[in-house]
Amino acid sequence: MKVGSFSCIPGWIPLIAALSLPQQTANTSRLGDPAALVRKTVENEIKTNHQDIRFMFRGTKTTPKGSVTKLYVETKEATTGIVVAYDGKPLTPEQKRAEQERVERFIRNPEELKKKQKQEQEDTERTVRIVRAIPDAFLFEYDGQESGTAELGKPEDPLVRLKFRPNPNYQPPSRVEQVLRGMQGVLLIDAVGDRIAKIDGELFKDVTFGWGILGHLDKGGHFEIRQRAIGDDRWEICRMDLHFTGKVLLVKSLTIDSTDVYGDYKQVPADLSFALGVEMLKRAQEQFVAAGGTAKGKSDSP
Repeated sequence: MKVGSFSCIPGWIPLIAALSLPQQTANTSRLGDPAALVRKTVENEIKTNHQDIRFMFRGTKTTPKGSVTKLYVETKEATTGIVVAYDGKPLTPEQKRAEQERVERFIRNPEELKKKQKQEQEDTERTVRIVRAIPDAFLFEYDGQESGTAELGKPEDPLVRLKFRPNPNYQPPSRVEQVLRGMQGVLLIDAVGDRIAKIDGELFKDVTFGWGILGHLDKGGHFEIRQRAIGDDRWEICRMDLHFTGKVLLVKSLTIDSTDVYGDYKQVPADLSFALGVEMLKRAQEQFVAAGGTAKGKSDSP
């Protein structure tokens, strides 16, 4: 899970869907220990996340203040993105120039690009630590089965539904994993491809975190992360819903209230440089604006 990859979590409960969905290929009664299924899936998620396959894609972030649509491209140095629309409206010529100057500054200033690389590496490392902790941090129960769709998982694969709750014996090795002790929810796993299709979780108590800063998140926070297959056994995030309140450095108020929808994934060369990636984005931005904000159609995610 590269795009935001994410925050991740797991859990599980009783088995019922195998009886109501006998035509599906996966039979939850044969899956055995749910914790073993989670561990196998997490290992596969981490392995595939390190493959050198890169994409250009579109994302729209919506908050109470409005929406911002960006085109992104993953390069061998870092991921770069350029705004193509605000609240669904294409940029004005002035806004377009300002965006192009913003992304070009990383090319003109190598130190800025190094800072960006460092930040992305730290984010990835935190994500991997959270994902890797999932099998130990939670207790799981089977809760039936759902069908995969074009917008969630893989259409031809059934999804095993699991409920999760904190493992009382889990001791977080650092502040990064501390947040997992206050989470519970539902996990959907494609047991055919060993991939996480959805994590839907909530905070049932206040939790502290240490993602490079000290703070806490309030009880009642909710998040949902969805992945889907995009071809050739590749999976990418298609939607993230994040709704949290809390404090940073135990003083400054923190509010996260956003929905990110991603789609239109297209593979790019694995050795694509940052400079060429910026030029690719600028051309795509021109096409998007010239088409009135409809280049390559709408996002193909829910």
